[in-house]
Amino acid sequence: MKWFGRKAGREGSRPALSRAGSGMAFGEWPRSYEAQLRDAYLANPVAQRAVKLLSEGAGGAPLSASDPALLALVTARSGGQGLIETVAAQLLLHGNAYVQLLCDSEGAVTELYALRPERVSVEPDANGWPVAYRYRVGEHVTRLAAEDAGGRPAVVHLKAFNPVDDHYGLGCLGAAAGAVAIHNSATRWNKALLDNAARPSGALVFDSGDGSALSPDQFARVKSEMEAGFAGAANAGRPMLLEGGLKWQAMSLTPADMDFVGLKAAAAREIALAFGVPAMLIGLPGDNSYANYREANRALWRLAILPLAETILTGLAQGLAGWFSEAWLRVDLDRVTALAEDRERLWRQVSAADFLSDAEKRAMVGLSQARVS
Repeated sequence: MKWFGRKAGREGSRPALSRAGSGMAFGEWPRSYEAQLRDAYLANPVAQRAVKLLSEGAGGAPLSASDPALLALVTARSGGQGLIETVAAQLLLHGNAYVQLLCDSEGAVTELYALRPERVSVEPDANGWPVAYRYRVGEHVTRLAAEDAGGRPAVVHLKAFNPVDDHYGLGCLGAAAGAVAIHNSATRWNKALLDNAARPSGALVFDSGDGSALSPDQFARVKSEMEAGFAGAANAGRPMLLEGGLKWQAMSLTPADMDFVGLKAAAAREIALAFGVPAMLIGLPGDNSYANYREANRALWRLAILPLAETILTGLAQGLAGWFSEAWLRVDLDRVTALAEDRERLWRQVSAADFLSDAEKRAMVGLSQARVS
């Protein structure tokens, strides 16, 4: 049912607006999703750990469902990977997740398969409503109808909020791209310093005593001998033999030159902020926003993992409602270790409320419906 009226008509399918192009934006960090993915998730330890904390937390959360078959279907592995963990990572990185519902010959759904979101484009009708999804692998394009012959969803599209696009969600990579670029550049800078004895090597000063300078041939020879015999980590600490007139003057970094160390730590915190992960849980030193890891872990679950899991589970339950009557899926909060103290406090408060009936108490602690876990 089209609750929100008509949308502007569009012809054919189109990729997400935020993914178009592969040039640079805001300086020298990449704009395309593929390039941002390689810089952040594949090459940056802070971004990768932040995504893994959230996706693995959502994928490993204990679940309850309205039907044992529904729970088994959702917790089964998709293409060798955990379905919920895969979908959570895709939502964080890309902002979109597409789950294909595979059915048998009798029309019963047998498997949920998570499609790679960067390969999917939406095909809207004349009113702008999605009627199909095009899955592109190289030159091969497969058209997947949004609904089957019975009007039930064939593809469940989960997306994060995007204020500038009707059809595509917005991931966290774009917001973290600048901090990732700074963090990666600082890492390369550190590597270069280590390759050069952790400081600028210094300067060779030619002092002939009569004011003359090195000839071009002499300068080129000295430079080539320096690069071949003394540059690089393999030659660190190697003594130098200088000819007459050449003196070695050592150089070192000033405190102002070392500000990049603090800049790297600040960039790491911005990356963690973009994904909603407390910086303490990623191992960043000097972060005292939380009194201890227990409080930080509780904040991670309350503010990041549970909302992410709710988005995924609600979307899957709505998509599977055509096969499972009154389908619902949720995280079983009573079995989440990080929330044990909060749940214990809630149960104690509810148990002490003598003015509530047993049914009202069950509803307050989330037991108003029968659970299958």
